[in-house]
Amino acid sequence: MARGHPGIISTLASLPFILTGLYVYLFPSDSIQIPGTVVAQSDVQLIGGSLVAFGIFIFIIGLYVQFAAPSSPTLQSSESIVDKRNPSQRVAFSKALLSVPFFVVTLHLLFNTIVPYMYPTGSFVVGLYFFSSGVKTYWINTLTLYIITSKRVISEYRFVSLRRQEIPLNKIRGIEERKSILETLAGLGNIWVASGGGGGSVRVNMKNIEKSSQFASRLRELVD
Repeated sequence: MARGHPGIISTLASLPFILTGLYVYLFPSDSIQIPGTVVAQSDVQLIGGSLVAFGIFIFIIGLYVQFAAPSSPTLQSSESIVDKRNPSQRVAFSKALLSVPFFVVTLHLLFNTIVPYMYPTGSFVVGLYFFSSGVKTYWINTLTLYIITSKRVISEYRFVSLRRQEIPLNKIRGIEERKSILETLAGLGNIWVASGGGGGSVRVNMKNIEKSSQFASRLRELVD
């Protein structure tokens, strides 16, 4: 089962779309009334149905993510877990919050102005992009796990299928930390771990790690 409560958070994120969509679909004549403009009932119901479908999609995927989280790997003989992390959700929540001003502008343009449809539609699409990006990032981070053991460094992502990368500690040839200005202010960082060169080299990228320097230091201590 996933860390946190992705099922609950996804349900809460889906409710505004489902409830708004149901109201618009069931009461199209009362939902959108723009002065000086006649809006076809079928068009309003199409909008409502699309909102409901989008909300149901978020709800279903959120429930799936709740039970599809990666698990700790099978340890080898005398192997132990030194540290393990999931990517921070700060980036995901920040993206989702960026959508709020655009949704507010959309409502204002629809109900308080008589501007052409293209303007509220444009602001809604931009808001939907940020919201969808935030939800997607939240799901990906929930399903991603980084592990340092006494013998390996592992990156695992599990959704429908499993993707696991691992490098034995004795094969690690480089550990690099990267932080942008925004990541530094947010207390996040990225760690890149690379094995030896050549065609068989492996690179593990661990992104949006809280206290990344501490995590990298533990790895360096094991490698050294």
